[in-house]
Amino acid sequence: MGKKYTGNENELDSGIINKINEDRTIDVYFETFQKRYFFLDNPDFRVKINDKVLVETQMGLGIGKVIGIKSGRVEEKESLKRIIRVADDKDLEKNKELKEDSVKAGFIFRNKLKKYNLNLKLVATEYTFDKKKLIFYFASEERVDFRDFVKDLAAIFKVRIELRQIGVRDYAKMVGDCGSCGKTLCCKSFINKFDSVSIKMARDQGVVVTPSKITGVCGRLKCCIGFENDQYNEVRENYPAVGQTVTTEEGKGSVISMNILNDLIFVNIHGKGIGRYGLAEIQFDAEEKREIEKRQNCCNFIEGN
Repeated sequence: MGKKYTGNENELDSGIINKINEDRTIDVYFETFQKRYFFLDNPDFRVKINDKVLVETQMGLGIGKVIGIKSGRVEEKESLKRIIRVADDKDLEKNKELKEDSVKAGFIFRNKLKKYNLNLKLVATEYTFDKKKLIFYFASEERVDFRDFVKDLAAIFKVRIELRQIGVRDYAKMVGDCGSCGKTLCCKSFINKFDSVSIKMARDQGVVVTPSKITGVCGRLKCCIGFENDQYNEVRENYPAVGQTVTTEEGKGSVISMNILNDLIFVNIHGKGIGRYGLAEIQFDAEEKREIEKRQNCCNFIEGN
């Protein structure tokens, strides 16, 4: 009779452990660029949340922090790389020294930059774990020709130099700030990938389309408009369209605006003026609503082109 497994990993043979590990993907967070990436678990050992692990990234070897473990498949799992090993004390000490060297490299970068007429701002500096590459992340509003500058830096540091220009959204994420809501920027708090945001999303949510209302500290449309859009669309299915005729206790009128979050529908009653109603206080034709929204979307598409 085979041995019964009681939940203790020490009771599992190595073959079973390897099989469990192969079915897991590890979510790893990198401090410098403040992004998360998936890696395949290694069948030779187990990793836990908050472990520091050594992995190979597009930039080179690096150490990241395990913030999530997922069982089963994830998108593009076949193209993911395996974790090399859990970082030991020696690795962590080396990583600490590399961070200190990166800070010093940043000071040298700024001093050397004074010799060149380059419109850029250094945001972060990073050595790869094998110290074969030194990466400078910078922000600039224009394209920068830094070929001579790179040669000068390479002569100083004797390693491969890479200058990576980041966008305004990534700059805001790395620097951090508070949004108009008074909280830490969403990109700094939890957003890992920037999705596209459109003016139409803001209009659909009833946001006043003025720069001060819809743009974030980065100067782009606020990310919250994008990731709240699906929830608004789901709720809007139950509401009439702006411009649609609805029936209230005071008579028929035309919807002029809505505040979906507060369940408020503003209706211009013929001969009586504007009234405020809740969804339960009005009646409307759902088929007519779809036709109106179809025409509105068609007009918006024509205007956008």
